[in-house]
Amino acid sequence: MKRALWLLALGACGSHAPAPAEDAAVDDVPDVAGFTADEVRAFLKLSPLPDPPPDPTNRVYEDPRAARLGQFLFFDPRFSANGAVSCATCHEAPDSWADGKRLAEGVGRVDRHTMTLWNVAYQRWFFWDGRADSLWAQALHPFEDEREHGTSRLAVLHAVHADADLARAYEALFGALPPLGDRARFPADARPVADDPDHPHAVAWASMSAADQTAVNRAYANLGKAIAAYERLLVTRDAPFDQFVAAVGADDLYGQLAMAEEAQEGLKLFVGKARCVLCHSGPNFSDREFHDNRVGRLDGGTRRDAGRYDGVSLVQADPFNGLGAFSDDPAPDGGEARDKVGYLLRAGHNWSEFRTPTLRNVLLTAPYMHRGQMDDLDTVIAHYDTLEDAVPSHHQGERTLVPLGLTPEEREHLREFLEALTDARLDPALLQQPETPWLPEDDPR
Repeated sequence: MKRALWLLALGACGSHAPAPAEDAAVDDVPDVAGFTADEVRAFLKLSPLPDPPPDPTNRVYEDPRAARLGQFLFFDPRFSANGAVSCATCHEAPDSWADGKRLAEGVGRVDRHTMTLWNVAYQRWFFWDGRADSLWAQALHPFEDEREHGTSRLAVLHAVHADADLARAYEALFGALPPLGDRARFPADARPVADDPDHPHAVAWASMSAADQTAVNRAYANLGKAIAAYERLLVTRDAPFDQFVAAVGADDLYGQLAMAEEAQEGLKLFVGKARCVLCHSGPNFSDREFHDNRVGRLDGGTRRDAGRYDGVSLVQADPFNGLGAFSDDPAPDGGEARDKVGYLLRAGHNWSEFRTPTLRNVLLTAPYMHRGQMDDLDTVIAHYDTLEDAVPSHHQGERTLVPLGLTPEEREHLREFLEALTDARLDPALLQQPETPWLPEDDPR
């Protein structure tokens, strides 16, 4: 089935049928031409994509008013040292919520590649190293990274306070801002700087009372929670692959043409010989964990990025983690945050491990890997196929990777399947800064 027929069929497909139960008997597995029952059972676990999971640490996570405020903040460059960098600087809607560069660039150059925000709400750890355990905690880090926004939490809050519309939208959701007009209590620029107590921002932060520091941290956390509510909406879930799976569930042979024959061959490889599903599992095509993919540096030097090894310590030390005072988790001692952060142990094998990214819309998010080392999907597939340029693993090492021995045709089919995970459609209203930080029906003016 060639691409022309594939494209012709797209308009006839679209609705999702429920996936069969994972423990279904062999006789209950749909009969799909060219696939074994085990292959069908495996790919039925990859679609449909459910709604994003809840976040008990963020009480406004599913509040449309918070999403609207977060969207306004996301596209606003005022919250940066040079007044030119926003979240959208690195996470650009036209570049599939990434930036198309090897290394991210804010007010300076970052040492890692920008991860796409497509389906970010389905992850359980954030950043390549997992140093944040919630989407709202992740949203706070770039503001104070001197290479990204390069500012401070006090400067961000002062900018919100100075804008009557933003302040009004914030207070409608979260209650009153701290009395930021009192500059003696709330300096213009202040934040904790753990490794540099003599930094001007750190000195200003130390001059504040503990109660005022807590009030600032809570308001700052609320901004992250609003941004997370917006990012939760950036979902891709209706690719040709999903339409194919829905057609399988509905016993719709014509609908199965949504995915080309070559891509179907690639799907068989994905869940079988190529072993991709070992890490890119589940409907978001990510196991949400960390692996050493043994990709070296562009300059061939020794790998120095510790990845998850450092990320474990960083997330545990983060005052904005799910166990912290600014979490909305009603049961932090026994809830999900405890299961995640409370039981983390750093181990030697974590060195150079990085989070498994989603493969949805992967065609649109090149270059690939944590430093953008690979330019295209063909290079990625070749790496995992041969491991010819793979660097040695640290300590116990990653044992998932083995040479695959794919034929050139199989490599092409696998790429065709990855391309069939593409669905970049999104409500156009989400692609830019809205006119106001509140919904029209909530206009307080």
